[in-house]
Amino acid sequence: MASIYLRPLGLDATAAPVESLPLAGGALRFATAELATRSAPAAAVRQSLPLDAALARVAAARGPAAAEALRARLSRPRAPFAGLALDRARIMGVINVTPDSFSDGGDRFDPGRAVADGEAMLAAGADILDVGGESTRPGAAPVDPAEEQRRVLPVVRALAAQGAAVSIDSRNAATLAEALAAGATVVNDISALTGDPESLGVVAGADCGVVLMHMQGAPRTMQQAPRYDDVVLDVYDFLEARLEACLHAGIAPARIALDPGIGFGKSLDHNLALLDSLAIFHGLGCALLLGVSRKSFIARISGEAAPKGRLPGSLAAALSGLARGAQVLRVHDVAETVQAVRVWEAIATPTGGGPAVETSPASESPPASETPPASESPKS
Repeated sequence: MASIYLRPLGLDATAAPVESLPLAGGALRFATAELATRSAPAAAVRQSLPLDAALARVAAARGPAAAEALRARLSRPRAPFAGLALDRARIMGVINVTPDSFSDGGDRFDPGRAVADGEAMLAAGADILDVGGESTRPGAAPVDPAEEQRRVLPVVRALAAQGAAVSIDSRNAATLAEALAAGATVVNDISALTGDPESLGVVAGADCGVVLMHMQGAPRTMQQAPRYDDVVLDVYDFLEARLEACLHAGIAPARIALDPGIGFGKSLDHNLALLDSLAIFHGLGCALLLGVSRKSFIARISGEAAPKGRLPGSLAAALSGLARGAQVLRVHDVAETVQAVRVWEAIATPTGGGPAVETSPASESPPASETPPASESPKS
């Protein structure tokens, strides 16, 4: 039986409600969709159709109930993730407590510096702090879990004690368990809970959020000629399978965010295809997280080799992601991203009724209203 996928097209905050659906219950709406079908891994056929016609095709192939379920997954509002309402873009600040991360290795290897920088990120507008003790850059070797815990636990404990929402970036079950006990409320696993056979059970038994990311291979080898039959649909199928494994283990969809894993076992063309098609992943009905900050695909496009010199490209990719349905952005440069997102939201949703952006008394213009977007798309 052929697999069927729907990707929302023409996302727009001003589309007429009578003719369109909201993407994940947010401000962005769509009235057309790309219908993709494939009966063999390499044989995908795509066609752009009015939304009603696309859903009618799904109903003909799978039945009315399947079409209605897909429609609901595309349009229903997402539940709060890690206690954070997704009525606006959320910012996850990166805190690498490592000596060798690709963009900031060594900057926060000292726990005190890591905690201080986390506090600064919170003040700048970060909603979640993502603490990691193992570099997962291309070519990186694994870190012993005991060493990983030595690096991250003091930082997790100190930031959580201040009331911060803390995420633990790890693929080791023992580290996940210890970090959750120390106050972390989110697990961010680049292996989508496949890297350690105990990880799924740890998350299932905890009251925490979890980010399931796609990665082809392992960090040490993932960039050695990655190949896909169809990168967008292959990543979709992987995330769907991991979502089903989590549901079977008792992890509710509201606890799950999905991440297509930009830069993790992908070429430049793979990354660009995924970024352009982000809305398709809303067909799985979960929150959508995007990590593009300082990644090497920006250098391949722009020529900027130094990771810390890729801020403009990082912001461009992040805003493009928001326009296609991303709801959580994982970033290194929190203050700059918060400013860019607030301006983008004010322009993209000009009639929104969100919280006002604070301005100084000397400002020449009145406070701009800020309302965030949302997005999504399906497969049955």
